[in-house]
Amino acid sequence: MSENIGLIAGKGQFPLLFAQAARSQGFRVIAVAHRTETDPALTSLVDQIHWVYVGQLGKIIRIFKSAGVSRAVMAGGISRGRLFRQFRPDFRALNLIRRVGTGHDDRLLRAVAAELEGEGILIAPSTLFMEELLVSPGQLSRRAPRAEERQDIEFGWQMAKEVGRLDIGQCVVVRRQVVVALEAIEGTDATIRRGGLLAGPGTVVVKVSKPNQDLRFDVPAVGRETIQAMAEVKAAVLAVEAGKTLMFDRGEMLKDADRAGIAVWGV
Repeated sequence: MSENIGLIAGKGQFPLLFAQAARSQGFRVIAVAHRTETDPALTSLVDQIHWVYVGQLGKIIRIFKSAGVSRAVMAGGISRGRLFRQFRPDFRALNLIRRVGTGHDDRLLRAVAAELEGEGILIAPSTLFMEELLVSPGQLSRRAPRAEERQDIEFGWQMAKEVGRLDIGQCVVVRRQVVVALEAIEGTDATIRRGGLLAGPGTVVVKVSKPNQDLRFDVPAVGRETIQAMAEVKAAVLAVEAGKTLMFDRGEMLKDADRAGIAVWGV
């Protein structure tokens, strides 16, 4: 008999890819999908799907326990704006928030994981079955970063790690060793566009994992949308942390980067 594995699904294609990979490994996927966030296409890729609002922690636990789920994965993020506009915490979530607060993503996610594990539902790394999507080190695109761009990468890396340590975001945009944009609630693509508008063509985008990144959730990811945003503002380089960043649609993404003259580098 195949094991039921839980999927707490956020936005983007990551939940869909995870569901496909898990089923190819013989697992039955029991998905909890977030309204207005999760792609409805997930419905055809899982064995069960249950729709919840952001904050319905007790309902998630009841769904998984009813389905006999003892292991689950969090795949795909939740737009931070939902926490202001469509946050509907149940009593379980309210009690958790009262204990740990809402200001720090990592602290809150670890607390959610602890709640689930306290009910016998182990939270596995989000990269389970998906290790091949992790970025490899070195030159990934046709073009390598130039000497001055590498200086910006090194500078941006230090800044991005500090921003991550503060649990603000995972991405910075730099130009000539000046920080022109930091990721906050708006997300990576909006940060790239804002940085490009401020500094003009030639910006360097650096995206890293947070120090002591918990790979069970919030793993940084890039894809074709990242390159599209960079191309719109004529950004020059995308540098991401190797081994700790997911790259979706790798082949097409790198083709897009080559067409735009963007260097993609795994640090």
